[in-house]
Amino acid sequence: MTHNRSDYIGDILERRLSRRHALAGLAGGALVGIVGLSLTGRRALAAGASSLTFTELQKVYDQNDHVAPGYERQILIRWGDPLVKGAPDFDPAHQTAASQAMQFGYNNDFSAFLPLPYGSGSSDHGLLAVNHEYVNPQIMFPGLTEDDVPTKTTKDQIDIAMAAMGIAVVEIRKDGGKWQVVKDSPYNRRITMMTEIDISGPAAGHALLQTSADASGRKVLGTNDNCSGGTTPWGTMLSGEEGASTYHAGDPTKTANAALFERYGYEGEDELGWARFYDRFNLQKEPNEPNRFEWVVETDPYEPAQPPVKRTALGRFNHEAATTVLNKDGRVVVYMGDDDTFEHLYKFVSKGRFDPANRAANRNLLDEGTLYTAKLAEDGSLTWLPLIHGEGPLTPANGFADQAEVLIKTRLAADALGATKMDRPEDFEADPVTGRLYVVLTKNAKRKADQLDGANSRAGNKWGQIIELLPLGEGKDADHAATEGRWDVFLLAGDPSKPEEGAKYGEGVSANGWFFNPDNIAFDPKGRMWIATDGSIDFGIADGLYGTDTQGPARAATRMFYACPKDAELCGPTFTPDGATLFLSVQHPGERSKSLAELSTRWPDFKDDMPPRPAIVVITNAQGSEIGV
Repeated sequence: MTHNRSDYIGDILERRLSRRHALAGLAGGALVGIVGLSLTGRRALAAGASSLTFTELQKVYDQNDHVAPGYERQILIRWGDPLVKGAPDFDPAHQTAASQAMQFGYNNDFSAFLPLPYGSGSSDHGLLAVNHEYVNPQIMFPGLTEDDVPTKTTKDQIDIAMAAMGIAVVEIRKDGGKWQVVKDSPYNRRITMMTEIDISGPAAGHALLQTSADASGRKVLGTNDNCSGGTTPWGTMLSGEEGASTYHAGDPTKTANAALFERYGYEGEDELGWARFYDRFNLQKEPNEPNRFEWVVETDPYEPAQPPVKRTALGRFNHEAATTVLNKDGRVVVYMGDDDTFEHLYKFVSKGRFDPANRAANRNLLDEGTLYTAKLAEDGSLTWLPLIHGEGPLTPANGFADQAEVLIKTRLAADALGATKMDRPEDFEADPVTGRLYVVLTKNAKRKADQLDGANSRAGNKWGQIIELLPLGEGKDADHAATEGRWDVFLLAGDPSKPEEGAKYGEGVSANGWFFNPDNIAFDPKGRMWIATDGSIDFGIADGLYGTDTQGPARAATRMFYACPKDAELCGPTFTPDGATLFLSVQHPGERSKSLAELSTRWPDFKDDMPPRPAIVVITNAQGSEIGV
């Protein structure tokens, strides 16, 4: 639906929201319109007390990390720390791929706390499952600059990099008020770029997944660019492969997959130089190898011998998040974003139902079901469009020979259905209290004035926003499998003191509480939202963590809780079931350093012989009470 471009988009949203608030069923004022919620807005919410009572952290950006007063932070585990039995201590001057494959990986991103034993609900003993997204060779290895990486990294260094990516599982326990890694635990595990992974679901075995190394199209070595993810009701971890285009060399236009490569952003840049030593990363030699990445990988942390599986029924794109919701009828719904500009939102609805009495019966539940993509209309309505072969434009005449091709070419299928093009979708999370979904849109500076819509309302959007999706029904009665729903704007990030940025928050946001570029979000047990940012450093402030209510008078009134060290991004916030421990992933500290000789920080060790090290941070308070008070 188009609208008159002479109208200011905020006025259009305000009129739309005013119409919606007149509708029945929007109880308790929880859907107060976001338009006008800036500090100077003309329809600001009445100021009210937040349920988050911590003393707000002041904005800071230096070599260290910082947490709100009254809270304690400890480093749980860092890049290179021993993980599996027999792993050596980290020695940055004598790294090997064999050692790294037994140590904690690089650039930890998503994390999930899974209680031990399974099903116990424990908050002081569990497994932490962690994604390791990518590497920064110029600050891992001496003698390299960023410009050197594609052409001068050695094979040994590349093998170390491959071993540093993927997934880690680590057993942890709270002892004497401090969290510790359980050394030599049989649960401790690394999954790297050299780990054999199964491929399952409708696309498994398809010709587009077959290579010279795997004629079956059912096995693949490794997983990379593991960004955000999720967990399932049966206690497995879902890891989203965000993309693989930068790891491949060769000219994509000279392959049979040229159109597919173009839509998925493959240019043959080979930023890490892998193709110099491994033909599988040369597009012209192995044109199907890229099709074996950009899926969701399911790993069972409780069963270390169980191989990881790439679930093709969930589609192929730059996966950010794989948030699982158990629907009221027992079906499992997985919400996912495609992390790139002008990309789409997705959800998968399983055909089968979750069986809480038989964990093994759920093992392949994500192999059969329906994948949908979202269309957000200007009037606030939401429609989920099924990606089913033979329906609508998804036919052989349009390049989709079967359901496997619909899934391998998910982006093209969503384009054909007319899905809404969003401002770089990132994390997707569900409020455990209301059942509402929240999707984070980090930014899209490429959006022009003639490309605006209600959910993506700012041209040249450098700041990002958070959108609220409302399924039919509330709480446990919410129907996440329904193909219709509603949507709302939760907040528009940016500096509210600069009207040209169009930032909108709840009433009472302080000079420390606003932010840029929301990325990951998490909910504590009470349903408060915690927002991690990625990109604030472009504006000269630290990335960090902000808390807010999603309902009541302090809705969208964000407050700063934690700040990262120089050049670092905050990822993967996750809580223990009692809400008293918060785990944070601090990724790529010192990333903008040109080399190890010119570092912006040596966090967290601050030793001359140690490089900056991505790490998991644990936040608690002295009283042992829940985070946020």
